[in-house]
Amino acid sequence: MRRRLAAQATLTPVRVVALSFAAAIIIGSVLLLIPAATRSGAQTSVIESLFTATSAMCLTGLIVVDTPVHWSGFGQGVILALIQAGGFGIMTMASLVGLVLANRIGLKARLNTAAEARASGLGDVRSVVYGVVRVSVLIEAVVAAALTLRFALGYDEPPLRALWLGVFHAISAFNNAGFALYSDNIIGFADDPWICIPLMVAVILGGIGFPVLFEVGRRLRRPLEDRSRRWSLHTRLTVTVTAVLLVVGPALVLLLEWSRTLQQYAFADKLLVATFQGVMPRTAGFNSVDYAQMDDATLLVTDVLMFIGGGSGGTAGGIKVTTFVLLLFVIAAEVRGQKSVTIFDRRIDTRVQRQALSVALVGVALVMVPTIVLLAETDFDLNVLLFEVTSAFATVGLSTGITAQLPAWGQLILVLLMYLGRIGSITLVSALAARHRGRRYEYPVERPFIG
Repeated sequence: MRRRLAAQATLTPVRVVALSFAAAIIIGSVLLLIPAATRSGAQTSVIESLFTATSAMCLTGLIVVDTPVHWSGFGQGVILALIQAGGFGIMTMASLVGLVLANRIGLKARLNTAAEARASGLGDVRSVVYGVVRVSVLIEAVVAAALTLRFALGYDEPPLRALWLGVFHAISAFNNAGFALYSDNIIGFADDPWICIPLMVAVILGGIGFPVLFEVGRRLRRPLEDRSRRWSLHTRLTVTVTAVLLVVGPALVLLLEWSRTLQQYAFADKLLVATFQGVMPRTAGFNSVDYAQMDDATLLVTDVLMFIGGGSGGTAGGIKVTTFVLLLFVIAAEVRGQKSVTIFDRRIDTRVQRQALSVALVGVALVMVPTIVLLAETDFDLNVLLFEVTSAFATVGLSTGITAQLPAWGQLILVLLMYLGRIGSITLVSALAARHRGRRYEYPVERPFIG
């Protein structure tokens, strides 16, 4: 009896989330190994299927085989299903099924869904589940319709083919996955705003996070006199930092690549391509230019943007913009000699500060250690390896083209990084922790020298 209770106690919601994602990846890998998943004559290894399933489920977009050439319609459908499942979240989807079939959610299911969707409390899980599905389907449908029309009218694709292209790329974009059904990704449409702009809009909306989308939606539905109330601190931080990065990123790409990868384009097209490539590190893996041809400085800027990532509670990866800006405010408060950290007239709890620092440092470790190992054991340069590892950890999917050239063990390292980046470093640590022991005493205070 005691063993059973102990086992139930250790099966916490965060562990269920971690195990659910792992189970979905395994199922996806098995499905991709079925001969029907590949085109006639193509062979798929276990590592290739595992890598692809992990990349799709973790909303990354890194590939080791050419998606439109290697995978059949069935295989592409499996990839798309994994992307959508990863975007909804396994626990969110499980609770949705429970709502539809039984019109109720048990306490255990609510805990699991709250851990995945980062709901503010148990009472709002039902609305979160429905909200995630409604928002996702609505945005994906609108973007899919725009892309379908463009593929059909602008590129003479047959109706069914245009619809498939539109739906696939819309879901891939909103979920920040970056999988494309073209061998050169989106390079062939680099100067087409009717393709690039819908993709960018979907990426931004998916990456900003569901909590922000929900709050903005609620405010828009309220009477005008209620809209003057303050937004939550999370929404204000996310929107502000996102807006800044959406200006800084494209501006730096435009400046650094003006006479390189952007040289062949007219001025208006330069702006479009630079904006597209400044938005994609928000953690979608679409690319309209060849990253292998980019300057090392641009790759480093992209590394930083990928590492920061998007908003919490969305489909983006990275350490998240709120973590990044909170650490900036912590530094500013320390430099100014302030006792507490305040943002927008709100004091930040010290526990939240420690969480932000932990997430950032764990992220740095998860990027640096694999980079050092790959640098020591392969012949690739530091800049491309750092780019690839950061892209995997931040679940971005941008690549300089070396993923398929890495040895099998190197690809398995990227698989692990994509998994850790998707479920969250702190979530993983919590899931692996055996138990938490409270301490009923405190040690004497000591101040070691810093710096």
